[in-house]
Amino acid sequence: MSYHAAFHHKITSHAEKVLVVPVVDAHLHFVDFIQESDGIQRLVAAMDAGRISKAVLFGLPVKKKWDAAEKHAPHYYLDDNSRCYYFQGTDEIVAEAFLRLPAKTRRRFAPLICGFNPTDRYAARDIERMLDKYTFWRGIGEVLCRHDDLTNMTNEETARVNHPALCDVYELCASRSLPVLIHQNSTSVSIHDDYEHLDELEEVLLRFPKTTFVWAHCGISRRVYHKNYHEMVSTLLNRHPHLYVDISWVVYDDVITLELEPKKHWLDAINRHADRFCLGSDLCGHFDHLGKSLARYNGLLRRLTPRVRNLIASGNAERIWFGPAPRRPGARPKP
Repeated sequence: MSYHAAFHHKITSHAEKVLVVPVVDAHLHFVDFIQESDGIQRLVAAMDAGRISKAVLFGLPVKKKWDAAEKHAPHYYLDDNSRCYYFQGTDEIVAEAFLRLPAKTRRRFAPLICGFNPTDRYAARDIERMLDKYTFWRGIGEVLCRHDDLTNMTNEETARVNHPALCDVYELCASRSLPVLIHQNSTSVSIHDDYEHLDELEEVLLRFPKTTFVWAHCGISRRVYHKNYHEMVSTLLNRHPHLYVDISWVVYDDVITLELEPKKHWLDAINRHADRFCLGSDLCGHFDHLGKSLARYNGLLRRLTPRVRNLIASGNAERIWFGPAPRRPGARPKP
């Protein structure tokens, strides 16, 4: 069984389908790797069924190509050897779905822009055009930088969090009060005694103190681990007050818990930084198991005090993504 299939089986085998408290899904892709989706109505229904009050919603910045040499159409980026390429149309798919919703339901979503090439120095200009076209965007992301297998299978130069193209984006985000959701592996799949890529993230955090960053999956990915990972995350949160992390995808099952029970040192870290963690499903376009994907965090939520539980479940994501509207060009920041 592939790693992807094994993780999907793990999620779908969970018994619980409903959250113990209302949760904001802080990491949800509206489409899959071929830019298809179950649709916005199916998503809303799945949120209602699982006790998911709101969601941070975005597309996928890359699309899987179906090569002529492949007999079977791929649906996931690891299905065959064909490459992925940056796909700007993903933002339009999200925008069209969002605009079909009634105004009351729209308030349950924070749409993000991700359909740009993070290695193109024109990226900031492309984002500005999308910001000008639609006024509802709440941030940028998920920006896919160092991402093990996906990096190896994506056309263009290697995306990294400190690429000059992204530095222009961070300046734009600071000027407009737009948070950034970034995927940057802390290290490679073969180096586990050191954090090979962490210096790139720290460089950015030091250079852009006015930009709010959310580090997807705490920097964890497939086959990425370190025995003292919680210490590194805590150190970064201590040093950089504008950094947040989301618990999504494989980090919870592979690193934070043991048989779905959170490890004590991770519980301690989360309690120390209760205002810096969010929860996310990281589902891609298909929502039948949205409730199960997030309900697996019930084991963590039950171990937290009511105050910390509410921050992790919804309060932090509300503050980051659903707070005051981003600034428009020419608007002065409030004193």
